[in-house]
Amino acid sequence: MPTPCLDHQPVRRLTHRDLSACADLSEDRGWPREEHKWGLLLAAGKGYGVEDPEGRLVAACVVTEYGAWDRPDLAAIGMVLVAQRHARQGLGRRLMRHVVAAAGATPLTLHATPSGRPLYEELGFKATGRAEMVTGHFQQGGPAPQVFTRTANAEDLSTVVRFDTEVFGADRTHIVARLPAFADQLRVAEEGGRITGFTAAWPNEGTQVVGPLIARDTETAKALVASLAAHTDRPLRTDIDVRHEELLTWVKDRGLASTASNTVMTYGITELPGDWTRRFAPLTVAAG
Repeated sequence: MPTPCLDHQPVRRLTHRDLSACADLSEDRGWPREEHKWGLLLAAGKGYGVEDPEGRLVAACVVTEYGAWDRPDLAAIGMVLVAQRHARQGLGRRLMRHVVAAAGATPLTLHATPSGRPLYEELGFKATGRAEMVTGHFQQGGPAPQVFTRTANAEDLSTVVRFDTEVFGADRTHIVARLPAFADQLRVAEEGGRITGFTAAWPNEGTQVVGPLIARDTETAKALVASLAAHTDRPLRTDIDVRHEELLTWVKDRGLASTASNTVMTYGITELPGDWTRRFAPLTVAAG
């Protein structure tokens, strides 16, 4: 049966009602369904999609904006998917062109897989970094980082938001404020009553994804990861900026293994805002 032509099918905004269709599309491409993550992204970001003439979602992506609502400082593109039966027919290119045009002057970023990178380069995105995905059961052992960590409480949230904005380089309150409900764990590092880092662990297809991971230094980042691992039996998964070589070596020494690598790309800026030395891992690569 021939696939229908989609050249005249409009790009439309997605809503939370499209959650199951987005998860179906992930599954169609051999990805995990990731309904929990899709739910967050559709609530905190802007989903875009294309349907076939029968009303089935055949392409989708999500754009998460940071900064002022009417003039964002940065927007992250993620979950770019095209149904297998419509692959290599220009649908992903058309969807991305629509998103870039809709962004206007807002700088863009994304994490590109090796297969997606050529399209993004064609559209003008430039490689600016790399993140390495590591996964596995964390094995406690060796010298423990001498950093105090604890479960975050409601009184910590405003401080965490301010700390995150300083390090990330743009306000993402609408993401960070959702962490207590989205994540299984939200933990902070503290010294002398002052928060020096925070992280979360959230459920995703049998793993606990560690992210975001924001910390004063590498020892603080290590302590936060170890504290998350001590409170779950599930394998951990996270995407670490490869410039943080010490942290990558440390997690690999404790049982995590490299499973993938993504290229960090930008459009409209030459590098990401904020302080990369304190930004160890994103909430998810789909949200920058």
